[in-house]
Amino acid sequence: MHGYSGDKQAYLTRLRRIEGQIRGLQRMVEEDAYCIDVLTQVSAATRALQAVALGLLEDHIGHCVTDAISAGGPEAEAKVKEASAAIARLVRS
Repeated sequence: MHGYSGDKQAYLTRLRRIEGQIRGLQRMVEEDAYCIDVLTQVSAATRALQAVALGLLEDHIGHCVTDAISAGGPEAEAKVKEASAAIARLVRS
């Protein structure tokens, strides 16, 4: 079971909402909407995706990493490194 399993429906709902935002962006571009309006919506979609990513990261650390640390061994160190790499990717984006 993955760390986000308990909140799976909430994540799916949020992702579907973001998908709708992206379709709206496509429509805006097709209809030659004002540049700043499109950029504003891109920013909103980006923030929404970042919120999902942070929630998934929190769930991963709270469940997967915590369980691995409790079990100990080399898997614990691997999970911590994996989480650190995920954080680094999020910070760079």
